[in-house]
Amino acid sequence: MADKKKKRRQTDPDSDSESETLPFKKLLKPDSTILSTLKTLATASSTAGTSSAANPITLSSLSLSSTCREVTDLPLSSVQSHIETLALSLAHSILAGNGFSFSVPSRSSVNQLYVPELDRIVLKHKTSTRPYANVATVRKTTITTRIMQLVHQLCLKNIHVTKRDLFYTDVKLFQDQTQSDAVLDDVSTILGCTRSSLNVVAAEKGVVVGRLIFSDNGDMIDCTKMGMGGKAIPPNIDRVGDMQSDALFILLVEKDAAYMRLAEDRFYNRFPCIIVTAKGQPDVATRLFLRKMKLELKLPVLALVDSDPYGLKILSVYGCGSKNMSYDSANLTTPDIKWLGIRPSDLDKYKIPEQCRLPMTEQDIKTGKDLLEEDFVKKNPGWVEELNIMVKTKQKAEIQALSSFGFQYLSEVYLPLKLQQKDWL
Repeated sequence: MADKKKKRRQTDPDSDSESETLPFKKLLKPDSTILSTLKTLATASSTAGTSSAANPITLSSLSLSSTCREVTDLPLSSVQSHIETLALSLAHSILAGNGFSFSVPSRSSVNQLYVPELDRIVLKHKTSTRPYANVATVRKTTITTRIMQLVHQLCLKNIHVTKRDLFYTDVKLFQDQTQSDAVLDDVSTILGCTRSSLNVVAAEKGVVVGRLIFSDNGDMIDCTKMGMGGKAIPPNIDRVGDMQSDALFILLVEKDAAYMRLAEDRFYNRFPCIIVTAKGQPDVATRLFLRKMKLELKLPVLALVDSDPYGLKILSVYGCGSKNMSYDSANLTTPDIKWLGIRPSDLDKYKIPEQCRLPMTEQDIKTGKDLLEEDFVKKNPGWVEELNIMVKTKQKAEIQALSSFGFQYLSEVYLPLKLQQKDWL
């Protein structure tokens, strides 16, 4: 017993000295106080979610100056029917001696529109013609026809394949997967359906851990019992259902390294939450999964990204949609994501050492300035202020810069203090 008391006396001073050396740790209030703040946030998010569900704002209900288009989720039978109807019309055109061509909605940036009321990017009405009897477009027209044929086969067999599988069905024609991927998006816009409706998915990339239980193709998954690596997000969202959670918020993390730190520290047990990451650039499956969690669980989403222009771009893809897939923004975007960190103002506020800050390149600065011109950034004065700080100081930092204070500083001090102070935008 005497030895145990001696050891206890030895460890207590160590914890006091750690509290003194970790910047801002003394500002932390008891966890119960922070949890009370989070419960208030969760209640407000649930109320707002119920209200928006009762009175949804849709593209058709707005009086926009431009005509816009959106795709919808279609059953396989409808996708099959659309392809067959289109094939029949093309055959009639050929038999009439007119050859054939596809009318493809343009996905270029000039044909996109940010709608503030919806807080997302949508596709306008402009289309382009893709004729077979034209040297400039014959190859792309052939690829479009081939992709439609392959999708029709998937409809008949009622199976899913990855984009990589699709590419390898005709490597000599496609030559590069970026070409088959791009035409796959074109086919979605031609048929007026989401890419998920085509039964073509991307390989598993995103992961989730924390206070979430859901069914995956009939199997119940408890994300608190998936180890440090978490549960891979299913590539086809239609097999996900029965979401249950006692979490107070969803923590969206840009980097895999930060995700692993939080998962290993069991951050979700100290502050009940669901932690999700796409390990960098957001993939379709993670975006669909995040939206499903937000809408079904009605939880607030807080984002943790790098303090650089690309971190904010990643955040904007989750919230407002990507320009490449603006035609499907209604199904891929998650409304009202709050920017928790790492923000440019945090570098001085939390006294991030100079050796942990990186100078912005000319390309970084250009990207930052371009973001300041985007309507979805201008809508949020807080984002504008933070971006101006970044561009002015010409400094950026990764989430891992916080490790200079200790490997667990992110989960032990930074995030709890951010939550305590309601320091999000």
